[in-house]
Amino acid sequence: MFESLSNKLEKAFKTLKGQGKITEINVAQTVKEIRRALVDADVNYKIAKQVTEKILNEAKGKDVLIAVKPGELLTKIVYDELTELMGGTVQQVKLVGDPAIILVAGLQGSGKTTFCSKLALLMKKQGRNTLLIAADIYRPAAIDQLKVLGEQVGVEVYAEPDNKNAVEIAQNGLKYAKEKNKKVVIVDTAGRLAVDEQMMDEIARIKAAVKPSETLFVVDSMTGQDAVNTAKAFNDRLDFDGVVLTKLDGDTRGGAALSIRSEVNKPIKYIGTGEKPEALDLFYPDRMAQRILGMGDVISLVERAQQAFDEEESKRLTKKIRQNKFDFNDFLSQLEQVKKMGNLKDLVGMIPGAGKMLKDVEIDDNAFKPIEAIIKSMTPHERGNPDLINPSRRKRIAAGSGTTLVQVNNLMKQFEDMRKVMKQMSGMQGKMPSLPKARR
Repeated sequence: MFESLSNKLEKAFKTLKGQGKITEINVAQTVKEIRRALVDADVNYKIAKQVTEKILNEAKGKDVLIAVKPGELLTKIVYDELTELMGGTVQQVKLVGDPAIILVAGLQGSGKTTFCSKLALLMKKQGRNTLLIAADIYRPAAIDQLKVLGEQVGVEVYAEPDNKNAVEIAQNGLKYAKEKNKKVVIVDTAGRLAVDEQMMDEIARIKAAVKPSETLFVVDSMTGQDAVNTAKAFNDRLDFDGVVLTKLDGDTRGGAALSIRSEVNKPIKYIGTGEKPEALDLFYPDRMAQRILGMGDVISLVERAQQAFDEEESKRLTKKIRQNKFDFNDFLSQLEQVKKMGNLKDLVGMIPGAGKMLKDVEIDDNAFKPIEAIIKSMTPHERGNPDLINPSRRKRIAAGSGTTLVQVNNLMKQFEDMRKVMKQMSGMQGKMPSLPKARR
C-alpha cells in the first residue's frame, strides 16, 4: 500500500540533504518532485497542486533548528498537509436509534458485501446485537454470499430470496430486527457495474424508507481517480455520510485515499486491508500519513495485536512457558493468532523503518503454510510431546506434510531454541519471542 508513493517522496526529500536552511531555491525542486509523486499516485492534479503550494508556502524561509535537518522539517510539513488532506481526525460512524441503521452502497465488485460482514463482526465485538439484511436482489448468489459471510462471523442474516422488492425487504428486515431486539442493522444494497439511474433510484428509496443513521459508500481504492468520480456521483444523489476504502492491501497507488476526502467533502471512515473478517480498520488520517512517509504505525499494530490475542489464552501460555511445557499445539495456536492480525506485508509496513529496509523483499502470506503443514502432520501425542520426535518420526512427518526433512529439522531446531529463550524469559509476564521462519 502506497509503496510507490512512499519511495518517490523519500527520493524528493533527499534533495534537501546536507542543506542548512530551507530556501525558496532548494525547496522548489523538492516540492516539484512531491507534486509529481502525488500525480503519479493518481491524485487529481488540481488537488496535488493546491497541496504542494501550501507545502511550499509553509516551508519557504524556515530556519532549521540545530537538532532538525531540512529534510526532516519538510517531512513534518508534508505530514501535516497529508493528514489535513485526508480529513485531519478519525470519524466514527453514528449509531443513533433503536436499532441503529447503517445503509451500505457501492458499485459491484467494490467489496461491499464483504465489508458488510466485516462491519457486522466489528459491531458484534463491541457487544452490539447485530443483524445483516440482504437487499441485493440482482447479483446472482449475492444473498447466499451474505449468508455464508454472516455465518462465518456469527451474525444473523435476514433475507427474502423470493421477494424482488428491495425496499420491502429492507422494511421487513427492520421490523424483524425490532422484534428480535437487535441494536445494529446493516443493509447490504445492490451494486451495479456502473452508475445508473435505476440503481440510484432504488438506493434512494431504501434510504427514505429505513431512515439510516449512517449511509456508507464503499469504493475499491485500486480504481484510483475513477473511485473519486464514482463517489461524487453517488454523493450527489445519496448525500452519504462517509466513505469506505477497500483493497488497500493491494497494489494500489493510493490516489483515492488522498483525494476523495477533498473531492466529496465526506470523511473516510473505514479501510479494508485484506480478505479476512478481521481485516477492517477505522481510518486515521494521521496514521495513514505516517505510513505514507515511512514512519510506520505502531499504534495500529498494537491495536491489532490486542484484538487478535486472547487474554485468557495468554495467561494459559505464560503458565506453560514457566513450567517449560510449551508444545506444538501452543505454537500452532499462536500462529493462528498472528494470522488474524492481517497480511504480513501490511503488518511490516506498520513497523517504523521496516518497510524501507524490506522494500525489495517479497513478503508472502503463504510463508506460514510449510510450518502449519509440518505441525499438522504430527500426531496429537507428538504435538504435545515434542521431545518424542526422533529421526524416523521426522521422516514420516516430512513425507506427510509435503516438505523436506531439512525443513522439518530446521523447524525442530528453531522450536527448541525458542523454548530455551522462553524459559530464560519466563519471568517476563506475557512476553513472547518472535516466531521462527520456515527455511526452504
